[in-house]
Amino acid sequence: MIDEPLSQGASLVHRRDPRFRLIACLLLSLAAALAVGPAAPLLVLGAGLVLTLLARLPPGLVLRRFVAVNAFVAFLWLALPLTTPGTPVTASFHGLAATREGVVLATLITLKANAVFFCVLSLLATIPAPALGGAMRAVGVPDKFAFLFLFTYRYLHVISDEYGRLATAARLRGFVPATSTHAYRTYAALVAMVLVRAYDRSRRVYQAMVLRGFAGRFVSLDGFAADRGDVAFLIVALAVAVAGGALEIVSWRGHV
Repeated sequence: MIDEPLSQGASLVHRRDPRFRLIACLLLSLAAALAVGPAAPLLVLGAGLVLTLLARLPPGLVLRRFVAVNAFVAFLWLALPLTTPGTPVTASFHGLAATREGVVLATLITLKANAVFFCVLSLLATIPAPALGGAMRAVGVPDKFAFLFLFTYRYLHVISDEYGRLATAARLRGFVPATSTHAYRTYAALVAMVLVRAYDRSRRVYQAMVLRGFAGRFVSLDGFAADRGDVAFLIVALAVAVAGGALEIVSWRGHV
C-alpha cells in the first residue's frame, strides 16, 4: 500500500472537515499563484507555515519534501537571473550577467512555490485519499475526475506490487543491475510486463464493476459533518486570501 504518514493524526488541522480543508487550500493557493508581487505569496507562505505547525507533522518528513520541491526551484535560480533581460547586477562573464529582473522573478517563483507547497502539505496531504475523493465530489468537482483520482490512487498499489513481484523474479534468476545491453533489455521487458498485466487487470476490474451495477460514480460510506470550528477555519482562510488580494492591489497601485 502507498504510505500516507501525514494523514494520520489528531491535530487541529486533522480534525477539520476535508471539504473545508480542500476549499481553504484552493483559496490560499490561488491567492499565491495569481500574485504578481511578493506580498500575497509571503502572506500565504506564513499561513502555510502556521498550518504546518498546527498539523504537528513529522519534521524530518516535512524537510525531505521541502528539499525535493526546492531542488527544482534551484534550477530556476541557475537560469533565470542569467537569461532574463534587464539591469545587470553582476559583472559579465562570457556575455552572461545576472540581472535584477531575473533575481526578482526567481524570488517570486520561489515564494509562490513554497507558499503552495506548505498549504498543500498541511491541508491536503493530511486528508486520506478516499476521503479526499469524497470531498472533491462534495464541493462540485466532476464525478469523472474524482473517479479517476480514486482509481489512480487505488491501482498505484497494484502496479507497485506487480513490479515488486517481477523484480523479485528477475533477481531470483540471477539478474544483476548493470549498464549493459542485457540489463537494458531486461528493464524494458520488466516495464512492458508491468504495463501488460496492469491493462489485463484493468479490464477484469471494469467488467467486475459493471456486473455489480457501477454507473460511473462511487457511493461513499464516509459522511462529512461540519461544525462551527470548520466554518471559522474556512472564514480565516478566506480572510487571508482576501488580504493577499488586497495587498496585491495596494502594491500594484504603488507601482503605477
